Amino acid sequence: MSSRVKRAYKFRFYPTAQQADLLSRTFGCVRKVYNLALQARTEAWCQRRERVNYHATSTMLTAWKKSEELAFLNEVSSVPLQQTLRHLQGAFVAFWDKRAGYPRFKSKRRSRASAEFTPSAFRWRDGQLTLAKMTEPLHIVWSRSLPEGQSPSTVTVSRDSAGRWFVSLLCADQVATLPATDSVVGIDAGLEHLFTLSTGEKVANPRHERADRARLARAQRELARKEKGSRNRAKARLRVARIHARIGDRRRDHLHKLTTRLVRDNQTLVIEDLTVRNMVKNHCLARAIGDAAWRQFRELLTYKCAWYGRNLVVIDRWYPSSKVCSTCGASRRTCR
Repeated sequence: MSSRVKRAYKFRFYPTAQQADLLSRTFGCVRKVYNLALQARTEAWCQRRERVNYHATSTMLTAWKKSEELAFLNEVSSVPLQQTLRHLQGAFVAFWDKRAGYPRFKSKRRSRASAEFTPSAFRWRDGQLTLAKMTEPLHIVWSRSLPEGQSPSTVTVSRDSAGRWFVSLLCADQVATLPATDSVVGIDAGLEHLFTLSTGEKVANPRHERADRARLARAQRELARKEKGSRNRAKARLRVARIHARIGDRRRDHLHKLTTRLVRDNQTLVIEDLTVRNMVKNHCLARAIGDAAWRQFRELLTYKCAWYGRNLVVIDRWYPSSKVCSTCGASRRTCR
């Protein structure tokens, strides 16, 4: 059996100077439109108790483009600007459903630089991708092939803090369900050992951040000495970002390999519902808990179990598992 899923294929690409300039301006316009729409919706509710939806903000965007102050919005593709309004609408829906907090304004330095293009704003031909307002295709490093006969439904271009450019292609794909097994495994998260399995196996904690801690500290000291606004400070900031990117890449690669192995070998996986947000408030363990990336581990495990026909059981955080006998299920005080 197989299931049809939407799958994102992420690749690194190297833009030309003209492409980088256009994409950088697109990121800035996307952030500007998002913040303007958020401000308009917030003021409408606080002052007039009026809810502004996506269609109203889309009308505002047309007026903003005609104004002299925001005429630069016409220099980039209109599709990413419309998409950011849809993302804002989704953020408000999540807030109304109490699944997330109130939407925040996007910061130039801290927010993710990205722009989403729909098929009307890009051309996919002979394995080459050309975005709107560009004359030549992107130079993409194809590390793997897309599903045969499929073309991307959306394209997301992003730039991380280390200055690397990425393009994510969302395609429909067929994922084959893995053969059913009788294997069940319980997974207990920890810091001395990253995970301890019910089979007795202990997964070592790679401690990726600790391996580069000395290098990171040295780079951060050099950054602190640079004059604010100088080119040398920008170079030093880039060195710090590259070290963080290296740590994140290794952590993500290790978790992907681990979760794939667990899903492939077991039919049912049992994990504990950990409140990582509260646990990192312990300043003595915050760095170690963040480096362990338990939340990311659960996210990967969740979607892979759904894809490959596995069962994921999440135990309530208040369940007294350490006080219950693993053999008969009774309290350890009464079990003999």
